[in-house]
Amino acid sequence: MAGRQTGRHRRPPEEQATYREVFAVGEFRALWLAQALSFVGDQLAQVALAVLVYDHTKSALLTALVYALTYLPPIVGGPVLSGLADLFPRRTVMIVCDVLRAGLVAIMALLEMPVGALSALVFLTVLLGTPFSAARAALLPDVLEGDRYVAGSAINNITHQGTQMLGFLAGGAIVAVVGTYEALALDALTFGASAVILIGGLRPRGAPRRRERDPSGLWRGTQDGVRLVFGDPVLRSLVLFAWLCAFYVIPEGLAAPYAATFGGGAVTVGVLLSAMPTGMVIGAFLFSRFVRPANRLHAMGWMSMLACLPLIGAGMHPPVWCVVVLWALSGVGSAYQLAANAAFVAAVPASGRGQAFGLAQSGILAGQGVGILVGGAAAQVLGPETVVALAGVLGLSVAAMLTLGWNQVRGGVIAGMRERVEPVVVAAPPAGDDELSGVSRSAPAP
Repeated sequence: MAGRQTGRHRRPPEEQATYREVFAVGEFRALWLAQALSFVGDQLAQVALAVLVYDHTKSALLTALVYALTYLPPIVGGPVLSGLADLFPRRTVMIVCDVLRAGLVAIMALLEMPVGALSALVFLTVLLGTPFSAARAALLPDVLEGDRYVAGSAINNITHQGTQMLGFLAGGAIVAVVGTYEALALDALTFGASAVILIGGLRPRGAPRRRERDPSGLWRGTQDGVRLVFGDPVLRSLVLFAWLCAFYVIPEGLAAPYAATFGGGAVTVGVLLSAMPTGMVIGAFLFSRFVRPANRLHAMGWMSMLACLPLIGAGMHPPVWCVVVLWALSGVGSAYQLAANAAFVAAVPASGRGQAFGLAQSGILAGQGVGILVGGAAAQVLGPETVVALAGVLGLSVAAMLTLGWNQVRGGVIAGMRERVEPVVVAAPPAGDDELSGVSRSAPAP
């Protein structure tokens, strides 16, 4: 665990942080390693579950249904369960969720069961990921302040997309070598290892909110979260920028039929699926390392339009290499989410951070699920190229409207950042106080 540091000056928000500085924070290393382990395990589990269900049922519909369960739980329970990250210590929430998920996946690995029982366990496992993700997202700003948070978010994004690329290219081969049940066992081990890392790498903090811990309290917290996010023009604009991904995620859902238009098989599908994550990795690196913090807020609207604009080119029926380039450019544009995320953190009160993040994440997953579903249905009639082009047109139109609204409130966000430029000397608090380990905390804007 990182040691305390005293007399440390807060980094001005206008100064860019380096990845080396971010990895120097011990608590971030613990969060990142736990996340990376979970990502790798989840990639193996997704492939293993698909193979397992199809081997048992020989039904593409049931296989797709089990995969769809990875979208449903956060939509159904996300806005409510994410409030646990504000009612209980966030470290505790993450550890308990990891332990429970390890147990559920271990049951899937050890016992043969019908598809219905397997689906129920998958549902519960994914549902537990909602309070975990909300707690992790709410804790990260306490671990990394200022531009370190943006750099840390970029590292997490690159890690996520990198594991996706590796999963698309190597997941099937690994499952073929070790077996489906063995792959599920490895996923259970990653959850257990994540819990151990969090226990050793994060220091205890108290619950951010004092409230009666009952179901009605969670429901009231959900209502408070909705009012908090949509009652503030800045938070409302930022969360709508996050939900814009519902448009530019549609091509990934149509990768298989799109590849079929070129006469391609699994290799072409894999190349198409890896295009956007590759672009996201490149965009996140460039945006976080070479664009100054205030300039990111200026560029956010244009970047969001870049995330949608290249997709319109699908309507011209370009060759497959050109489609890969266009999808990668869309991935580069999606790096605007880093700026939106950082501004969202700065604007939301710390006591409601878990609920606000949970609401935003549930909306993202709901938008992705609905977008893929509608896109797939439309592709049956119009063809995948036309649907991808229409998604680009609609997304570009929405992004342009969001940018116009954002330009009206952006100045206040930038001014708020600059008000926090003055350095602050942080004295060592007494043992047990809510001080940060290795880095001073930047108070969120009201």
